[in-house]
Amino acid sequence: MNLQIAPRNAPSKKLCFKWLPQVGEAWRTDELHLKIRGNKRYLFAMLDSETRFWIAKMVAEHKGTDDVRPMFKQAKKVAGKIPTTLISDKAANFHEAWKQQYRAKNFLHKDTWHVNEVAFDGIYHNNQMESFNGTTLRHREKVTRGLKREDSGIITGLRLYHNFVRPHLELPDGLTPAEAAGITIEGDNKILTIIRAAAKSQD
Repeated sequence: MNLQIAPRNAPSKKLCFKWLPQVGEAWRTDELHLKIRGNKRYLFAMLDSETRFWIAKMVAEHKGTDDVRPMFKQAKKVAGKIPTTLISDKAANFHEAWKQQYRAKNFLHKDTWHVNEVAFDGIYHNNQMESFNGTTLRHREKVTRGLKREDSGIITGLRLYHNFVRPHLELPDGLTPAEAAGITIEGDNKILTIIRAAAKSQD
């Protein structure tokens, strides 16, 4: 499925939530610390390994103990499915959220596997998330220093830019993560298209 957004026919916000990015079967999750109003917080993110699509996010006060089930639930809603494999570090809240939201409850449900014994090398590592934290978030730390609230539009803007505007260096043919997931924004100025879509959603 290839969904196209034309600048002159920008969709409403409600329609945007109905899109299902065609993400793969292996997802990764991790956290990055940042400051909001001078207080230390953690930005959690869920990323698709195949397309590099930033599926879901949330901000929490603590790293390994805060409930991250809302992000797992959001990711399931955005993707319209659960992953076959979830890769994370050993944080207990990741495993608890996986059990509650993704683990099969009976034989009729999809089998899923949580890999939380990651290493810096080998088959199961979280290098993609470390790279994502660095290139997408940490390099824009000067921007995130201006965060005044946990639901800041700045974080949403970074997510839109990562998914829909910036070609990903690890994807073929200069694709954006959204394009790799079957969603294409038409026009030379993708940012303008997104702005028009946002403006129309307020009508």
